[in-house]
Amino acid sequence: MIRYIPTVMDKLLKTIQDAEHILLNCHAGTDADSVGSSLAMHFYLKKIGKKVTHFSGDVDIPEYLKKLPGAKMIENKGWFDLDLTKFDLFIALDTAALTQISKLNEVAIPNKLKTIVIDHHASNPGFGTINYIEKDSAAACQTLFWLFKKWDIEITPDMATCLFAGMYTDSGGFKYELVSKKTLEAAAELVSINPDFYQTIAAMENTRLPVDVAFQALALNNIEHFFEGKVAVALVTNKQLKKSNIPDNFSGGAEISNFLKSVIGWEIGVSMIERKPGVFSLSFRTRDAKTYDLTKVTGELGGGGHRAAAGAQIAKPLNEAKKALKEALQKSYPDLK
Repeated sequence: MIRYIPTVMDKLLKTIQDAEHILLNCHAGTDADSVGSSLAMHFYLKKIGKKVTHFSGDVDIPEYLKKLPGAKMIENKGWFDLDLTKFDLFIALDTAALTQISKLNEVAIPNKLKTIVIDHHASNPGFGTINYIEKDSAAACQTLFWLFKKWDIEITPDMATCLFAGMYTDSGGFKYELVSKKTLEAAAELVSINPDFYQTIAAMENTRLPVDVAFQALALNNIEHFFEGKVAVALVTNKQLKKSNIPDNFSGGAEISNFLKSVIGWEIGVSMIERKPGVFSLSFRTRDAKTYDLTKVTGELGGGGHRAAAGAQIAKPLNEAKKALKEALQKSYPDLK
C-alpha cells in the first residue's frame, strides 16, 4: 500500500482552512502583483467565511491600483498599526523578505502567529512557517493561480481580473525572461473567465497625475553615468522632492529605471530616490539579466528581487550612498570598469 504524503500545497490549504482571523499585506513600494495577488486571496477567504484584515503597508496603495476590484477592502494601515494578537494566520504574498513588510522599522513576526509565504522572488529566504516559492514564476499572481487550480477553487471574474493585472504588469506585458507557457496558459484562462479584463488594465494605465509628470521630469533631468556609461542612475534628492512638492512616498522609481535600461548602451538603469534625508530607495532594471543578475548587487546592499528587476535601500548621506552603490556594482560585476 502506498502511503499518502501531504505536499506543501496541501499544508497551505489545510492551514488556511483551520484559521479564523487572517492577516493579508501589500508589500512596501507596492505594485499590481502584490495588490492583485492579495486581493484574489482576500476574495477567496471571504467566500469560505474567514475574517480578513488586509493592510496597505507603510503608505496607502497608489491611485492606479485602486482601480482593481475589491481595492476598498484594503485598509490604509501599516504593520506597526496592527494588534497582531488578533490574528491566527498571516499570509504574505509577493513579499520577498521581512524588510518588504515595512521599511519603517525592523519587522519581527511573533512566534505564535503562523505565517504562510507565497512568492516568486528568487531572493526570498523563506521567512514563513510554511513557504511556497516558485522562483521560475513570472508573478506571484501566476503562482497563486496554479495554487487555486490545484485546490480546485472557482476563480470569479473579480479574482481573474486581479490575477491577470498582477501577471501582466510584473511580466512587463508578457515580455520578461520568466514568462513561460504556464504564464500564458494562466493568462488565457483568466481572460476567458473575465473577457472585460482590458477595462481594468486601461483604467490602471490612465491614472497619471501632474505629480507623475513632475517626478519624471525631475528624475530624467538628473541622470548620472557610471562605468563608461553602462550604468545610468537617475538621482533625486529629498530636497529636490520638497522643492517640486512631490511627496516622500511617491511611487515611480521602477518606471524610471525601466525607462533607463531601454536606452542602447545603458545596460543597467537605476532610480535612486532620497525618500527621507539620508535614506535612498533604489530600483534596478537591466536589459541583460544573464550578464547582470541584479540579485547580486541588491544582495550586496541588503535588498532583493529578480535577475532583471530588483530593489534595495541605502541609509547614508548622498556622497556615501553613491559610493556604496558604485562599490556594490563593481563587486557584483567585476567586468565593469
